[in-house]
Amino acid sequence: MQACAYGLIGAGIGTSLSPALHMEEGRHHGLDLSYMLIDTARPGTPDELGGLLRDAEAQGLAGLNITHPYKQRVIPELDELSPLARVIGAVNTVVFRDGRRIGHNTDASGFARSFRRGLPGAATRRVVQFGAGGAGAAVAHAQLEAGTGHVAIVDPDPSRSAALVRALRKAFGDERADAVDPDGLPASLTAADGVVNASPVGMLSHPGTPVAVELLRDDQWVADVVYMPAETRLLSEAAARGLRTLGGTGMCVFQAAGAFELITGRTPDTERMLRHLSRLLAQREAATPA
Repeated sequence: MQACAYGLIGAGIGTSLSPALHMEEGRHHGLDLSYMLIDTARPGTPDELGGLLRDAEAQGLAGLNITHPYKQRVIPELDELSPLARVIGAVNTVVFRDGRRIGHNTDASGFARSFRRGLPGAATRRVVQFGAGGAGAAVAHAQLEAGTGHVAIVDPDPSRSAALVRALRKAFGDERADAVDPDGLPASLTAADGVVNASPVGMLSHPGTPVAVELLRDDQWVADVVYMPAETRLLSEAAARGLRTLGGTGMCVFQAAGAFELITGRTPDTERMLRHLSRLLAQREAATPA
């Protein structure tokens, strides 16, 4: 079997299912694939990105996945960006090739594929999005590229939401995106067809909801990029009221599939990966004390 090694850099990723997802798909392609987690929240692990990238290259890794909070911070450490990563301003996959570090973004296509698959026919004239970080930049870009009329960006850091809106307006036009402060949120929600959570809120390490579900209408839809847990509190409360919902498992698989292909050169079977992730999540849930 051909050997291949890569990994994931992020903070608080000790419970990530990425190793199992990538290694199992690699097995189906005849790859002896190893996948390491570089968790900067783990005591003793340095968080200096330049050093981590150098160490990964020295160990012979073929590339790296990048997650929160490094998707934007990694860019100065790279030699080259794909056109999409450059436009979005965020990277979730780095390929080491011929002594160069090349940054890519598969989050945008991952969200777009998941949305088409999971919420077919959903109205997207106006959408409120929570989160303006690396994942948020990719998700907002994906929505506007797919034809969403307007995205209202909400983030606890006003400078970050303002920066994302500037980038979106440059790419898609001034009328397509706005930043929303807390005072303007109720009106934006009233006018919206749906809501996207592209923030960490709802993750096991960041419990809660980015918005009170009571503020939503029953005819709206809700999408969440979080996949652990598969059903966040936001999705659970929205579904209980009858709203259409979309979890983060689809985006997780489709972005992983894109990274797998970039790093290994093999075309993954996304349906097989979706089934595998569902099994992994079911096993994780069964093993979690009630």
